Amino acid sequence: MLRSLFIQNYALIDKLDIDFENGFSVITGETGAGKSIILGAIGLLLGQRADSKAIRNGATKCVIEAVFDISTHQLQSLFEENEWEYEDECIIRRELSATGKSRAFVNDSPASLSQVKELGEHLIDVHSQHQNLLLSNEGFQLNVLDVIAHNEQLLATYRVAYNDWRQAKQELASLIENAEKNKADEDYYRFQLEQLASANLSDGEQEELEEESEVLSHAEEIKAQLYKVEQIMSADDVSALQGMKESLDTLKSLCNVYASASELSDRFESCYIELKDIVQEVADKNERIEFNPKRLDEVNERLNVIYTLQQKHRVDTISDLLAIQDDFASKLSSISSIDEAIQRMQKRVDECYAIVMNQAEMLSDNRKKAAAIVEEQMRERLVPLGIPNVQFSVDFGTYKEPTSLGLDNVKFLFSANKNSVLQNISSVASGGEIARVMLSIKAMIAKEAKLPTIIFDEIDTGVSGEIADRMATIMHEMGDAERQVISITHLPQIASKGKVHYKVFKQDNDTETISNIVRLDEEERITEIAQMLSGATLTDAALHNAKTLLGYK
Repeated sequence: MLRSLFIQNYALIDKLDIDFENGFSVITGETGAGKSIILGAIGLLLGQRADSKAIRNGATKCVIEAVFDISTHQLQSLFEENEWEYEDECIIRRELSATGKSRAFVNDSPASLSQVKELGEHLIDVHSQHQNLLLSNEGFQLNVLDVIAHNEQLLATYRVAYNDWRQAKQELASLIENAEKNKADEDYYRFQLEQLASANLSDGEQEELEEESEVLSHAEEIKAQLYKVEQIMSADDVSALQGMKESLDTLKSLCNVYASASELSDRFESCYIELKDIVQEVADKNERIEFNPKRLDEVNERLNVIYTLQQKHRVDTISDLLAIQDDFASKLSSISSIDEAIQRMQKRVDECYAIVMNQAEMLSDNRKKAAAIVEEQMRERLVPLGIPNVQFSVDFGTYKEPTSLGLDNVKFLFSANKNSVLQNISSVASGGEIARVMLSIKAMIAKEAKLPTIIFDEIDTGVSGEIADRMATIMHEMGDAERQVISITHLPQIASKGKVHYKVFKQDNDTETISNIVRLDEEERITEIAQMLSGATLTDAALHNAKTLLGYK
């Protein structure tokens, strides 16, 4: 519940600090005195968008702070989720600077506007005049039924199922779109893959072929030079090998008489063996080298295939070509398997749809049961409010596909006359009738919604006299059940029913106009209600009537 409100430098308010109590309280004041300003400040406190123009002229910063008793609200989990320190007394503060900067705090911890707004929804329901338009809003009408039906858990379960179904539908649509696109490219991918696959490429092949081409192109030259080396090393007349063999034998003959000859002999022998092996390898390679124009043509033709593919795909190696080949193969595989993926996802969509429909039907059943209760209670509440022949009905339709709120298309139908056709309430009800209907709805759902504080901004528009008195009685009853109801009103009948009475007023000085609010004592309250009855000029009759309204003898 709202315990206190502090406002500084907001609109016409210099500094305001006021305490509030449980039960039914009223706020009165002349038109333009600042009642709407206070509501605007509360709205900012609860997450509405800020405007630097709202800061009082000449001030650099605006501060709005409220203290709430949340000991019975079961909000510990919300505080944990937002990493706020939980206490039974919650302080919400909003600061606006003239530069446009806005900050919000919950128990001195920084908070985003969305977080503050979510918290505020658990604390206060501000019913402004324009909110009467909600009567024609389907979401509001469904919410009334859901509150009466206690559908909170069922709605949460439904929304999970609904989101799963929507996501599955989106994924299916994406798969179908990709399938159509891929199938258009399938012929291209297949042609490229067949071309690459027919080339039968292997990693390292290009280097080997380029080397072989180089050898075949210079076969005669290579063979001649190898033969020359072989002849130099092993010719019969003056052979390098023969010379080394004779030198080796000579050194060996000296070993017995010259010790150093043994080491030289070993070294000569190693060189002789190595050189002999080299000469043999030169001879072998010379034998293998042959001039083969046909093979050269084959190699060059194969290289041309490779070079053509590399140029086409703008790469330099066979490894790159093989990677491209694998990519085309993968794309074709995806195309061929996407139909299976579509089938699987379609099955998933169907499964999710069945769950959504089941949850939606359960919601509908609960809402239809709640609708019967709403119809009965609305008739019971509206008859005493001056609509004796009221007809009220909840009309149910069904959407073709589930929505975020279910399958139900709901309309509140109304008629103030016994023999009139029921129509959409916003189309046939007068301003006063709409106000009474809205109050009845609020009173009906207040207990079920467990909202601790309700503020009515001139809910009494279009009514007077006995009807206003009965509306006041309803609001008073709403405030009896450990609830806080605050009504901003111009009607003395409603003002007199308040447990606590506040007055908003303006003061003028040489430089500015300032709005303020005060709590009235008994005498001040009599005077205020008398002025509401008679105007600025107080009469004895008005004072007597004011005392009568307040229950004084």
